[in-house]
Amino acid sequence: MSHVTDMKILFSRLCSMKNGLPSFKYGNRAFSQNVEKPPQPLPKGSVSPLPPLSEPMPNLPPVVYASSKSENYSTEVTTLSNGLRVASEKKFGQFCTAGVVIDSGPRYEVAYPNGICHFLEKLSFGATHKFSTRDVMLRELERHGGICDCQGSRDTTVYATSADSRGLEAITQVLAEVTLRPQLSNDEIEAARQAVAFELETLQMRPEQETILMDMIHAAAYKGNTLGLPKICPQENVFKIDRGVILNYLKNHYTPDRMVVAAVGVDHGPFVEYVQKYFVDMKPTWHTEDSDSFKPQIDKSIAQYTGGLEQEECEIPLYPGSDLPELSHVVIGLESCSHGDPDFVATCVLNMMMGGGGSFSAGGPGKGMYTRLYTNVLNRYHWMFNATAYNHAYGDTGLFCVHAAAPPARAHDTALLVARELANMAASVADAELRRAKTQLQSMLLMNLEARPVVFEDVGRQVLATGKRKPPSFFINEIEKITADDIIRVARRMLSKRPCVAARGKLVHLPSFEDIQANMTLSKSESSPQGRRLNLFRV
Repeated sequence: MSHVTDMKILFSRLCSMKNGLPSFKYGNRAFSQNVEKPPQPLPKGSVSPLPPLSEPMPNLPPVVYASSKSENYSTEVTTLSNGLRVASEKKFGQFCTAGVVIDSGPRYEVAYPNGICHFLEKLSFGATHKFSTRDVMLRELERHGGICDCQGSRDTTVYATSADSRGLEAITQVLAEVTLRPQLSNDEIEAARQAVAFELETLQMRPEQETILMDMIHAAAYKGNTLGLPKICPQENVFKIDRGVILNYLKNHYTPDRMVVAAVGVDHGPFVEYVQKYFVDMKPTWHTEDSDSFKPQIDKSIAQYTGGLEQEECEIPLYPGSDLPELSHVVIGLESCSHGDPDFVATCVLNMMMGGGGSFSAGGPGKGMYTRLYTNVLNRYHWMFNATAYNHAYGDTGLFCVHAAAPPARAHDTALLVARELANMAASVADAELRRAKTQLQSMLLMNLEARPVVFEDVGRQVLATGKRKPPSFFINEIEKITADDIIRVARRMLSKRPCVAARGKLVHLPSFEDIQANMTLSKSESSPQGRRLNLFRV
């Protein structure tokens, strides 16, 4: 019965369609009455009704061509009534980068439990007096397409944001709240404590050793003072740092005379007004009635270079899914110069000349393969997995070092090989390698300064250290002035000091500190290092 009913319904629908639509004719392919007539062909010889390309288009406004000009933006610096410095530089683009650069870091923690700055990085951009939670603050930044970050070095802490320049007032307020008016609730302190503990545990499980080794080489170079204090929070201090310790540190070190509020891509006048409103007129969390007479207690010690050895016997984790063997790591360093020293630029050129990297670096000639650590070390000794030069410059000293990694059985040869390569810095310098190092340094400087956040950090750090900013052209010219004699003189100056050594991994075959030092001592002719001969075939 259902089949009969379905047939009736289908038949009724077919009848209604027949009544509502035109009848079909056999062989007629036009299924619609709305078929448009084909367009009429254009007259012979014409392609379109528009004029030919050889004639200008009618009724168009005149063309205005852009003219190329160099962006010679200068850095403007204003010092406010409380000593706070405001620096800005105009830059093309809709977005800006603004932040606070503070003369604060692990080197000033001599009177505190080491690790406070590690905690402050985890506590950054949290709840403040204006923003009840971190999410509220981040939503305010997101309204202007903003992002934020906090990073610390051994002598500087940087809070930075990048956002649409039309939201400059909002991000200036966020920066002031973060640096001067954090809540630092107990819940936030505990969350930071867990984050620090987790990071310490993770560092011990990672094959990468640079973070730990840089702490170790600084501890060996400046034993027990200033730059030798750990940047990573020691395990025993994780539960010693509380809200009172952090507030006391902030009260003494986050003062106006130790801060620079910098921005790139903004107008200086309005920026100064916003900084005055949120950084000066509004008081910090630790402000009290007697704050005007308060004198901060700050460690003003000059870094004392000591040299020496720091080593840790342990098993280095392996890269998962990799055929790389277990490695032992050795870092050998020398005291260099501060960033205000006349030899600073020559030291940077020497660092580029040494270069180096990993044995599996991608690319080819032009990516550092011509540097000394590649040509003299990595390309000659198959068992060397890494050899990289670093130059750390601070306000009163510097540290030049080479990090090398090789299987534990080759720890002896690795250490002596790096020591002799450092000693060879005082030998002759070829014109080609000097020219290459200078060009690499100049190009790296200019390419890095194409990024707005890098320009911001450069402005903030230079103004914090010297009160002004030297333009890139100044450093380009200074690099060009460096000669081979300058390189040799700087190398001899560094080699005249006691070396520092840091080693981590299986260190059974590591030579003694005295052997390493002997291989870095120049002969009377100052042309070749003294020491035992390197055995290339030792197993």
